[in-house]
Amino acid sequence: MGYKVAVVGATGNVGREMLNILAEREFPVDEIHAIASRRSLGVEVSFGDDVVKCEDLEQFDFSKVDFCLMSAGSKVSKEWAPKIGKAGAIVIDNSSCWRYEPDIPLVVPEVNAHVLEDWARDENRRNIIANPNCSTAQLVVVLKPLHDRYGIKRVVVSTYQSVSGAGKAAMDELWNQTKGIFVNDMPEPVNFPKQIAFNVIPHIDIFMDDGYTKEEWKLNAETKKILDPNIKVTATAVRVPTFVGHGEAVNIEFEREVDENEAREILREAPGVLVVDKREPGGYITPVECVGDYATYVSRIRTDSTVDNGLALWVVSDNLRKGAALNTVQIAESLINRGLV
Repeated sequence: MGYKVAVVGATGNVGREMLNILAEREFPVDEIHAIASRRSLGVEVSFGDDVVKCEDLEQFDFSKVDFCLMSAGSKVSKEWAPKIGKAGAIVIDNSSCWRYEPDIPLVVPEVNAHVLEDWARDENRRNIIANPNCSTAQLVVVLKPLHDRYGIKRVVVSTYQSVSGAGKAAMDELWNQTKGIFVNDMPEPVNFPKQIAFNVIPHIDIFMDDGYTKEEWKLNAETKKILDPNIKVTATAVRVPTFVGHGEAVNIEFEREVDENEAREILREAPGVLVVDKREPGGYITPVECVGDYATYVSRIRTDSTVDNGLALWVVSDNLRKGAALNTVQIAESLINRGLV
């Protein structure tokens, strides 16, 4: 049995990746619809070996699809996700719009796919499932098996986030600034508050009253909702001049004594995780090497002796894939595999 699938935001970075991953993973698609704003009507996008023409969001009949994968931003999602859900399609949304609603599941399938069972049984449910922030998705995939074994008390995470997390215009800005530096004609920052080329910026999203940014708050709130509300999380989110792939330096304090060798083996067996951890030059994964991969990579696993039961590690993942498009498709797969559709 195949499914009818619509991808809303099909011309964006994540929307195009959704189409790629649906084809790569041979998702059981009977019909595929690429949906975008009216100005993109007729624009061609790839779906495997096929080319699909974009349809107009405002004119499309969502009652004829089973799944709607959305990556069109919070404003569009706020207006359209409830309408699409009422039309009968299951909306899996990549924006931040629905993540913190108590009745909307926030899902990373390797971590908490079981919450979909209760959601599916709820006769009054909204047909909306939320995808987490890209930096959260790769973090909790790694934390989950360690939490199950040792019990996590506290996480300190510093992110090194690529510009693709801010969209195509941000990628263009890095490219244009980099070129401009070499010809002494660098354009002024537009999408970032400061120069991004050959620089790092400790500021992603808006500042909040407590001094943390919204991106840092998301890491805290989403980790608690997905994994465990009792885990303490503090984050520093930094934008770096790479195009794709987020890195995270993570320090974890556990309830129980942790052995770094056992932890390494636990992570080797964890779904969605690949360990590359040789204590030699190049014995680790960097963002450039993870691009195009499904896995979340873990390197630099070592004891953190500054706290009792501490562990430090380095986590890298393709933010357009596991952080967004792949996780969205995996949620749809989980619904099918559990017989919830």
